[in-house]
Amino acid sequence: MREKKVIGRSDKVDLPDLGIMEANAKVDTGAYTSSIHCKKIKINEGILSFQLPTEIEGKSVVKKFQTRDYYQKSIKSSNGESQKRYIIKTHIVIFGKSYLAEFSLSDRSLMKNPILLGRKLLKDRFLVDVSKKNLSADQKKTS
Repeated sequence: MREKKVIGRSDKVDLPDLGIMEANAKVDTGAYTSSIHCKKIKINEGILSFQLPTEIEGKSVVKKFQTRDYYQKSIKSSNGESQKRYIIKTHIVIFGKSYLAEFSLSDRSLMKNPILLGRKLLKDRFLVDVSKKNLSADQKKTS
């Protein structure tokens, strides 16, 4: 069994396939699937299109994406209601290591963090220490 890395309650992560670097992410052991903040989520002729609001060099930018590699599933939200959400797979970099992970697309504009890291990503890889934060980001700065 490989050794698990300790991750704090929040961190900064990279999503290189989406061109997103050092995004704020909250660790959520109550969520099974990870989630990312998106807007204008649409399906047209089997193609999923969505927009990712992000910051590049301190400026707000909206990145547009399209993919045929997605599926839809029912996810229970934090208020207990089930919602149909689209799921995409993309790479996430934490502690300098890349993982292929599934993310549900959701409007998280009212939330502090645009990304939630759920149990499916965390399982067998990380131990959560809620008294810590930004452990991966701090390691990145010192290497």
